[in-house]
Amino acid sequence: MRIDAHQHYWKLDRGDYGWLNPELSVLYRDFLPDDLLSNLHRHNLDKTIVVQAAPTLEETDYLLSLSEESDTIAGVVGWLNLNDPDFQIHYKRFSQHPKYVGFRVMIQEMPDESVVLEPQFVAALRYFADEDVPIDLLVVSHQLEAVVQLLEQVPGLRAVIDHIAKPLIADGVIEPWKSQMAAIAKHPNIYCKLSGMVTEANHAEWQSRNFNAYIQHILDIFGTNRVIFGSDWPVCLLAADYDEVIEVLIEALPETWSESDKARLFGLNAIEFYKL
Repeated sequence: MRIDAHQHYWKLDRGDYGWLNPELSVLYRDFLPDDLLSNLHRHNLDKTIVVQAAPTLEETDYLLSLSEESDTIAGVVGWLNLNDPDFQIHYKRFSQHPKYVGFRVMIQEMPDESVVLEPQFVAALRYFADEDVPIDLLVVSHQLEAVVQLLEQVPGLRAVIDHIAKPLIADGVIEPWKSQMAAIAKHPNIYCKLSGMVTEANHAEWQSRNFNAYIQHILDIFGTNRVIFGSDWPVCLLAADYDEVIEVLIEALPETWSESDKARLFGLNAIEFYKL
């Protein structure tokens, strides 16, 4: 099975997408399963993982209801507030749904990423580590030191780094992202999504070679068994169409990669990580 393991759907009139505004003209409309179908068919992708795009419990409920209407949705990554005393109650309710596969921690949106190192937050993640729950970590490269320290405190966490942690591709900066990601990759339960890269490059002038060093590093440190493809559609449309996102990744893969290696990247690793 071939899977796009990171994409989004939204309906603007739901009202909880505060980051979406008319200035983001290409994104400022509804995006629903039928809008993605032609891209999936063109690239022989069978299923997707739809990821939360609003920090609300209501959006997670909406995505789960959407998954009941669309066979292409294999799983839903929802949202939880780990500072909410009732987070376990909300998690257990969501987990009753057969397509709920985990949740995303939006470190990117935290004014101070060191919040993730506070005792209450660490204790919450230890609970999910004990339960072996898949967690997406949305983090920006300048926040990675906090993630390195967090994983030292919760070494058993089952997590995937979204968008290769958003390095400064437009500026060609690779350190300290390179060293910090290598430290993170030493934890065997941590995976990495090769997603969201085009939007970290110069939106108007990027070239495929801009991504090669970053992709190669991720492949070197995570290997073939812990890397996962995600399109980040429709957010990717700010810089590239769906075909271009695929092409960037394919062109960067080593010539030594076998078809079985590619099958892991484009589906099998996502199936294992999210326990599909």
